[in-house]
Amino acid sequence: MILLGACAGWSLITAAVHDGRPEGVLLAVLAVAAGHAVGRVSGALLPVAAPCAGAAAGVTLAVALPGLSVGARYTAPLGHAGGTAALLALATGAVCGAAWATPVPELRLVLRLPAVAIVPAGAVLGSPAGCAASAAVLLCSLAAGRASRRGVWLLCLAAVAALTAGTAWALAARVLPGGLARLLEDRLGAHRVALWQDALRLAGRDRGLGVGPGRFGELAGTAPPALSADGRPHSALLQLAAEQGVVGVLLCVAVFCWVLHALWRSPRSTPVVLTAGAALTALAVFAAVSDALSFTTVTVGAGLLAGWATARPWAHRGAEPRL
Repeated sequence: MILLGACAGWSLITAAVHDGRPEGVLLAVLAVAAGHAVGRVSGALLPVAAPCAGAAAGVTLAVALPGLSVGARYTAPLGHAGGTAALLALATGAVCGAAWATPVPELRLVLRLPAVAIVPAGAVLGSPAGCAASAAVLLCSLAAGRASRRGVWLLCLAAVAALTAGTAWALAARVLPGGLARLLEDRLGAHRVALWQDALRLAGRDRGLGVGPGRFGELAGTAPPALSADGRPHSALLQLAAEQGVVGVLLCVAVFCWVLHALWRSPRSTPVVLTAGAALTALAVFAAVSDALSFTTVTVGAGLLAGWATARPWAHRGAEPRL
């Protein structure tokens, strides 16, 4: 809560200095905090039913919400596929975590069936990234059943998130080898990379305070106007670097590291913890290369999943070894 409060406070400071609009950051912080609180309470009372209900709600929202569903309005030029993919990954993590939370082997098998169904649902919704992320979370959850040292697994998940964020930053800074840079640019789209380069250029103006929250759309000038019409560079870290400076980036990284630390110390079983860690890492990957964190449904879902995975059951009999 201290870190989330620092994120909110820093956005207000940078907004006051540069006449920015911190409402989006404040809403995201509030959504994560509220989701985490609800997740901790519901996870303690209903460790199986609550994640199942959350997973069903996540899939329903991915299908029903106009801002996340497939349609002509959201297909050009960047679309909102990051939000859909993130919701599907979080829903998969929630239902797989619920399967590990139940002591009944037969029910555990039944609960994995919805997780299997979410994987092709991503393809049906036109989100191959969501399909791949859901499959990865499902496979990680199955492998977590044999894991004994959760700390090592969580460090590997942190490395995946760091590698993705570092690659996006290096691509924007044009420091990658030519062949690799062209391959990634073809996959991600030249328009997205142009927005990242704009964000990095703005970050260089004021590395300490940035240009102010919500001002990227006003000041970005390299990318075509149609691409930056939503006012976001489609990368959470690069947006923070541009709008809130180095401190904003460090606070965001600190929040993710705190979540992994909380999972490491969680009294829940190791498979539940690692399943949630895999889903939250998938969200971190999407946040590094898309606008996934711009959707309140996604930030609430992230808070809920973290709360469920760190909740202390009322019938707690002692934590597992965390190493």
